[in-house]
Amino acid sequence: MLNFLPGSVLFVLSTVLLIVNTILWSSLVCLGGLFKLLLPWRPWQISVTRLMNTFMWGWATWNGGILHLIAKVEWDVEGLEHLRKDGWYLLISNHLSGFDIAAQTYIFRNNIPMLKFFLKKELLYVPLMGLGCWALDMPFMNRTSPEKLKKNPKLKGKDLATTRRSCEKFKYLPTSIINYVEGSRFTEAKRRRQNSPYRHLLKPKAGGIAFTLSAMGEQFDALLNVTVVYPDAPTDILNAVMHGKVHKIVIRVEALPVPQVDAEQYFSEPEYRVAFQRWLNQIWEAKDQQIDNLLTQHQQNTAACNDQLLS
Repeated sequence: MLNFLPGSVLFVLSTVLLIVNTILWSSLVCLGGLFKLLLPWRPWQISVTRLMNTFMWGWATWNGGILHLIAKVEWDVEGLEHLRKDGWYLLISNHLSGFDIAAQTYIFRNNIPMLKFFLKKELLYVPLMGLGCWALDMPFMNRTSPEKLKKNPKLKGKDLATTRRSCEKFKYLPTSIINYVEGSRFTEAKRRRQNSPYRHLLKPKAGGIAFTLSAMGEQFDALLNVTVVYPDAPTDILNAVMHGKVHKIVIRVEALPVPQVDAEQYFSEPEYRVAFQRWLNQIWEAKDQQIDNLLTQHQQNTAACNDQLLS
């Protein structure tokens, strides 16, 4: 434990260690990706993908080790008890920081299949990262904008077909996909600009999750509603983590039934979309209250501890 060191030293140390950790495991993943390119036979590709997922597990585990090295962090996690490594899950989560991915992959790594993310197709061509994500079977999407659809209505439904093809591989290995439905990391400025009705969240966007459910909803065993809170962190959470200033991370996981989404209805009937958005808004209202309760509880516990120290 090195949290006795000055914050600036911890920042440099954590930066170096995280970069080395990422380069090490991503290089191994990319090497596996080359094998998949050279060995297109599906059983071999499945075996290589299993190995790639193990490498991602190693990356997540070492991230947790680095965090333990630079800070004394209390993990307050509930809701992992009935999850399975051989299940299929769709996760929705609030999004506070670039650190969320590291925290969530670390916490979930022994309970569900390694997390996958839907990525923009342009990222496929990013050196190292593109091949690594392809090797991990993360789907690359080429979303058709509303402007393009107006100009060429024939493109309607093409994105859904692309999603279905991308997700075909998920039939062969248990998979977890995470969707940050707010579409952006939370800041108070964004909340005010959005005129969000929530105290601690941005407005959720239903399109992405509906898109995923309509493409492969029948494969999921459960929808995991994930809430992340850093009760003692300042506004810049990632920077605070790397300076060793985050001492508690709270994660709550709620397993929900998987809603069935009819693609044709969702994309053609406004009433259907409104009903689905209302369902998601209700989840977000409960999440907002949950976050408020967790923050209030932390403040009360902190005040009680301070009173004990002064008495």
